[in-house]
Amino acid sequence: MSTIIEDHALREKRFIFTDRHDAGRRLGALIRTRPALVNPVVLAIPAGGVPVGIEIAIGLGVPLSLAIVRKVRIPGSTEAGFGAVTWDGRVLINDRLRAALRLSQEDVDAAVITTRRNVEERINRFTKGRPFPDIAGKTTILVDDGLASGFTMLAALTSIKTLHPLRILVAVPTASASSIEVVARQCDEIICANIRGGRYFAVAEAYREWYDLDDREVMAELARV
Repeated sequence: MSTIIEDHALREKRFIFTDRHDAGRRLGALIRTRPALVNPVVLAIPAGGVPVGIEIAIGLGVPLSLAIVRKVRIPGSTEAGFGAVTWDGRVLINDRLRAALRLSQEDVDAAVITTRRNVEERINRFTKGRPFPDIAGKTTILVDDGLASGFTMLAALTSIKTLHPLRILVAVPTASASSIEVVARQCDEIICANIRGGRYFAVAEAYREWYDLDDREVMAELARV
């Protein structure tokens, strides 16, 4: 189990961040209380992780790069997923959920193909041919705007580990207690300002201003750094 750092004053609270930028600044302040970070690299998961990651990168004085991961969506759903595809083509499937949904192999294959295509499109759009950063021997800070199930983050961690970073820190403004436990087994440290328990959890309930970022808005955010 990794080290878990939180702001205990924010435990179980809702609507505590103005928006993702506010969350990123406050999370960045928490990160900067940690012991010296050796060659830190900040990787944000689009879309929502980008404004959070920007503020963390600015606070640390380091560049921002992207770790592009997309949910493999449940057929007929625009939000819920049963797996994830990462920027390097790795696929992670939640087999328990897949079985519960009674998805056929054809359903899975079709959803993965669609997701791979979406990941490739985002790589071309957001990185414009820039290679993934060299994180070997560096402290890698992997950022998103929150953890609900944590499955997307787990997929990202699977790919990150193959690149031999010195340490992996997961940094999120808010997370469910259950996802913290799951993700903590796969990284060196989790920094999360707001942890909430209970059966129901929504990332959005940590933010007073919340909306889904589209690709155009992500591009505008990236133009800032």
